[in-house]
Amino acid sequence: MKRHLISAADLTRDEAVHLLDTAEEMARLADRPIKKLPTLRGRTICNLFFEDSTRTRVSFEAAEKRLSADVINFTAKGSSVSKGESLKDTAQTLAAVGVDAVVIRHHASGAPHRLATSGWIDAPVINAGDGTHQHPTQALLDAFTLRRRLVGRGTARDRAGRDLSGLRVTVVGDVLHSRVARSDVDLLHTLGAEVTLVAPPTLVPVGVGNWPCEVSYDLDGALAASDAVMMLRVQRERMNAAFFPTEREYARRYGLDAARLAKLPDHAVVMHPGPMVRGMEITAEVADSPRCTVVEQVANGVFVRMAVLYLLLGGSEPALTQPSSRTEEK
Repeated sequence: MKRHLISAADLTRDEAVHLLDTAEEMARLADRPIKKLPTLRGRTICNLFFEDSTRTRVSFEAAEKRLSADVINFTAKGSSVSKGESLKDTAQTLAAVGVDAVVIRHHASGAPHRLATSGWIDAPVINAGDGTHQHPTQALLDAFTLRRRLVGRGTARDRAGRDLSGLRVTVVGDVLHSRVARSDVDLLHTLGAEVTLVAPPTLVPVGVGNWPCEVSYDLDGALAASDAVMMLRVQRERMNAAFFPTEREYARRYGLDAARLAKLPDHAVVMHPGPMVRGMEITAEVADSPRCTVVEQVANGVFVRMAVLYLLLGGSEPALTQPSSRTEEK
């Protein structure tokens, strides 16, 4: 695996499958009385968050602590960033205190790449979301969830193998502002899935014709052929104009309700990266349905992020062996 994880597009099929396989090993920890490994004992990881986050930040912190790392949580609010400190000076401060890896979320697209290539800090950098650009670990946990739910589980097309070949995924909503949509398209295509984007014309990015996916404006027409539907939140905080007439009209055309859920194949699942806006892109009935994987995605995010940290900082050997009692006690 490469030294940094900046973009889902950087992963080859073999690297992505290896990450998912390693995450499957990490998931076995959930069945143990003590859910920790000594793999990163003595390593210090900084969670460098310049944007608000719940799921991603908590998930990374849980992953780091389960691998026995020391964790520094940094938020822009309450730090010297609020006084005008630059990313360079913040990075050099972290380098001076000796961090071994940085997990960064930033409002500016390209900030993680800049940090990884600047020479300001000599440590692996993991992109936890940058602007409207990329969110690679979200794409990995989405792929992990799809693989667990649909691959080789007796679905309409009982698929063998460890990738997502032949799986049909529909991504719906605010594609224009969504780093999750970009990351999912890149990674799911690499793993062999067929991706269709569905959105209002005003929320489809310029240049989407160069993405490895199909584009549609008709949600109802796409549902019957979908193995999974990923609903996206409308990101009003990134909007400076009116992209659709009203919330009610958006929900009518692009929201997932019980009637649309019934159009999906019996085995199909509903996904959402969170946070959900119930009543707009998804109704409460669908969000609370057994077919909705939102909570499962959060749990899987811990396993995936453990795998990423392990492979970047730990090694390439199997993450878990048959443990001795001494190993489990650690």
